[in-house]
Amino acid sequence: MAKDRIETPLARARGHGSARDGVHHWFMQRVTAISNLFLMIWLVWSVVTMASWSHADFTTWLAMPVNAVLMILAVISVFYHAALGSQVIVEDYFHHEGLKIVKLIGMKLFFAGAAVACIFAVLKVALGG
Repeated sequence: MAKDRIETPLARARGHGSARDGVHHWFMQRVTAISNLFLMIWLVWSVVTMASWSHADFTTWLAMPVNAVLMILAVISVFYHAALGSQVIVEDYFHHEGLKIVKLIGMKLFFAGAAVACIFAVLKVALGG
């Protein structure tokens, strides 16, 4: 009991509540936003330069290791950023705890599944499957 009186409010609050991993979430949103900026500049520039390409030209372009890796990084970054942003919206606007948990689980499964499907498609084209 005496220890509780000696601790500061900050010491008692550490490890409790939303401050526990909120900084990591905020930081990862910023990191993915910056990576999306650079990857989307690359992707838009690439798409503009291939306006008159055939399907074969595109598959040859995507089969290049640098382009395939950058495309996979773009998929991961975009879907992770979308999942983080959607999580914030659900946490802020869904007030029923049961519905909130179901929605968060469903969204995470959706974004993970969509990302895996996109990565599979990139690898299939890049590896000539």
